[in-house]
Amino acid sequence: MKKYLLATVACAALWPACAADVELLEEIIAKINGDIITRTEIEKSRRQLRAELSQRGLKGEQLETEFKEREPGILASRIDQLLLQQKGRDLSVNVDAEVSKQVNEIMRQYKITDPEELAKLVREQTGQLFEDYKNEMKNSMITQRVIQQEVGSKINIPKPEKEAYYNEHKKDFEREERLFLRELLVSTEGKDAAGIAAAQKKATDLVARARKGEKFPDLVRDNSDAASAREDGFIGAFKRGDLKKELEDILWAQQRNFVTDPIKLENGFLILKIEERHKAGLAALEEVESEISEKLYMTRFQPKIREFLTALRQDAFLEIKDGWADSSAAPGKETRWTDPAQLKPETVTKEEVAANPRRKRLLWLVPIPGTSSTPKEDK
Repeated sequence: MKKYLLATVACAALWPACAADVELLEEIIAKINGDIITRTEIEKSRRQLRAELSQRGLKGEQLETEFKEREPGILASRIDQLLLQQKGRDLSVNVDAEVSKQVNEIMRQYKITDPEELAKLVREQTGQLFEDYKNEMKNSMITQRVIQQEVGSKINIPKPEKEAYYNEHKKDFEREERLFLRELLVSTEGKDAAGIAAAQKKATDLVARARKGEKFPDLVRDNSDAASAREDGFIGAFKRGDLKKELEDILWAQQRNFVTDPIKLENGFLILKIEERHKAGLAALEEVESEISEKLYMTRFQPKIREFLTALRQDAFLEIKDGWADSSAAPGKETRWTDPAQLKPETVTKEEVAANPRRKRLLWLVPIPGTSSTPKEDK
């Protein structure tokens, strides 16, 4: 009968008689505090990396070169994830409400009401069981929360630094006149006259709600029939001449936050909102301050994350199997794998015991099994 082994130790060294009759089910690559990383996880990450590169349009030698450059970071990335998840548990980070909200949003976007339908969709698109998909979502949210709480919130960009950056990079803030738009479409496809009238009334009501201050992205998510609803209706930036003349005539004289009346199209009623407007020429500091803050923030953010993860590594119990390496290892941190099969018990001969009275006395101090006393020491 075959025996199966989760490969944390050298089976043959512990059970020589059964070594030829063992089938390896899994191999542990690394141990991080109470968690493990297996070869299966690493292989899955490799497949995901290759798929990501393919989606970016890389092929052949170019794809292989990029893959080989990034492959060594796979184990390090997985260690990063586990350390952040463990830190999240230490900080009692709870993202259950966010996970439920995200699941509900997915169901809304795909117009699904039955959880079984959602599970089927997840399986078809990701190859995962829904619970595994949901758990990955949860872990991702935990790591993001920990990074923001422990790293991001502690990065501050002083006003004088933003002003200095603005003065040194003014050419980067020379702008063409552009409108940034969001859209909301109430469809009339397949509807009769009554349905079209109802769609027009709905669109008119939505315009009124938007002009009274309701958040346009929220109205889009709940009501738009356009594919852009998944992006909260954002459809990008437009220069003069990019839009149809009838739309330019409506929009170009308006300012930020302007919401159009319903515009009748062949397939429904369209509502547009001017999300942002850039005037031609040099943008004022106040207009681009948030953009500058983001640029300066990101130059500090990645190094600070690495510092944080290095500190977590220093404090962690971390062992990595021979043949594998953490490309983000903490300097001086010992992560050599301790193989129980290589731990040899101390042995001693009778002659050594007899020749060492001290050892003999200590052995006699061991309690007799089944009693609460020790025998008297030999004189």
